[in-house]
Amino acid sequence: MKAVVQRVKSAALKVEDKLISEIGFGLVVFLGIKAGDGEELADKFAYKVSHLRIFEDGDGKMNRSALDIKGEVLLVSQFTLYGDCSHGNRPSFSGAEEPVRARYLYELCAKKLSETGLEVKLGVFGADMKINQLNDGPVSIIMEF
Repeated sequence: MKAVVQRVKSAALKVEDKLISEIGFGLVVFLGIKAGDGEELADKFAYKVSHLRIFEDGDGKMNRSALDIKGEVLLVSQFTLYGDCSHGNRPSFSGAEEPVRARYLYELCAKKLSETGLEVKLGVFGADMKINQLNDGPVSIIMEF
């Protein structure tokens, strides 16, 4: 499991020009599921993302988590995080989990993240999504579980 976590001022996700999800201050998390990933990773993912201290405190230091600031999360499934470009110029996605299992784990991660107390909004699994986000910092963290 791999995630790209970005601190944002706001984000909006559309599918076919229809607004699906929108958040204010918080995190956009792009989540890739690797072939063979297990359910136990959902708990690790939820804990790490919810407690990741990448928001500034009163002294300007990154000491606060999304939980601390009552931030929102936009969780977006992104199998392309497992694109392998080591051979040639066209990425291979053979390392990504098959869609049925990946969707199940994506939804499980969303559920576990919600259980931490964060407001979690979702993308549309497998859809062609358009995302507008106003990155803050920018701050982007890559996490692997």
